[in-house]
Amino acid sequence: MKRSTGLKKWIMLIASFAILFSMAPPSTGQASELDKVNQQLKQLQTEMRQAENKQQEAKSTKAEATKLLGKTQKDMDYLLSEIDKKANEMANVAHQIDETELNLAESADELQKVNKRIDEREDLLDTRVRLMYTNGVVSYIDVLFSATSFSDFLDRFDSLQSIAEQDKEILAEHKRDKQLVVQKKQEIETNLKQVKLLYAKLDNAKKDLMLKEKEKEVMIASYNKQIDESDDASEEQDRLLIEFAKKRAELLRKKNELMKPKEKPKPKKPRSNSNSSNSAYAGGKFAVPLHDDYYISSRFGSRTDPITGKQGAFHSGLDMATPGGTDIYAAESGTVLIAEWWSGYGNCVVIDHGNGVWSLYGHIRNGGIKVSKGDQVSRGDKIAEVGATGRATGNHLHFEVRVDGERVDPEPYLK
Repeated sequence: MKRSTGLKKWIMLIASFAILFSMAPPSTGQASELDKVNQQLKQLQTEMRQAENKQQEAKSTKAEATKLLGKTQKDMDYLLSEIDKKANEMANVAHQIDETELNLAESADELQKVNKRIDEREDLLDTRVRLMYTNGVVSYIDVLFSATSFSDFLDRFDSLQSIAEQDKEILAEHKRDKQLVVQKKQEIETNLKQVKLLYAKLDNAKKDLMLKEKEKEVMIASYNKQIDESDDASEEQDRLLIEFAKKRAELLRKKNELMKPKEKPKPKKPRSNSNSSNSAYAGGKFAVPLHDDYYISSRFGSRTDPITGKQGAFHSGLDMATPGGTDIYAAESGTVLIAEWWSGYGNCVVIDHGNGVWSLYGHIRNGGIKVSKGDQVSRGDKIAEVGATGRATGNHLHFEVRVDGERVDPEPYLK
């Protein structure tokens, strides 16, 4: 009985050795190649982080420039409204200047007439003085006592009184006219100086506003340039990140191959037409990545940006609106290139289907990615869940198809 037990132990030990030998570690050449792959993966990861940082810097620069652009545009609108106000005020003041100059001209004409009346009165008074000088001074008493009758006395008294009052009125009018004309002329000249001064101030204010407008135009042009450059930089980094992700997936596949234990070669099976995860995309329709109810909220191409409101913004995919948490399925078999946060896409999965064709699934909810980089997936496998991460205004799946890195309309690829 003991001999039988010992024999069994020896058999089990021999079997263990056989398993160990069949799972022998990689050869020296394989180990060297594996180290090389690991080094390449490490270097690639560093380059990817650098590209991600540059892309984030570009996004931050764009966000800041967009914010400043909006503020400067508001300032510009305010300046333009103020310039319009100043222009209207200047037009009103110019009209006042015209009216004041017209009043001044009328006042000058009136002054000329008054001066003429004054001259006439002065001539009358001068004539009377000359007559009195030539004929001698005739007293009022002599005139009165020369009356031939009481009635003549009264007439002479009334005449003398009328002459005295007329002389007194002439002198009073003479004085009033001079004062009135001089005062009116001074008022109009003062008013003209004031409105001309106001016009000059308004003109200076308008020029200052126009100078500020030019400064704002330069700032707006600068911010637009920053935004365009940031977009270009972000696009370039996005392209690099996709290329890095593709290289990383290839290196991971190579690493997995090197890590596999050596097996005896198996006879090749005839190639089937099935859609296995290892087969390259050979054309045809993709499966719709959502099975539950959804509706198309935005198509590929030009549209109004839902966040900035900018007209003519380019939309690179197909937005499929559906509740958060809805399952997302692989549209076709392939290798997972990306399964992580990806810039404006938020949490994102990208699958390489071979022959340069990729599919992208964006705005996945936090914790909703169900695959990892380098995984092989089959058509219809669940890969994620719908969310609203990244640059999104609500729960939906952003679905893209890229051919050789270029975004194309995904609708023709779907059933």
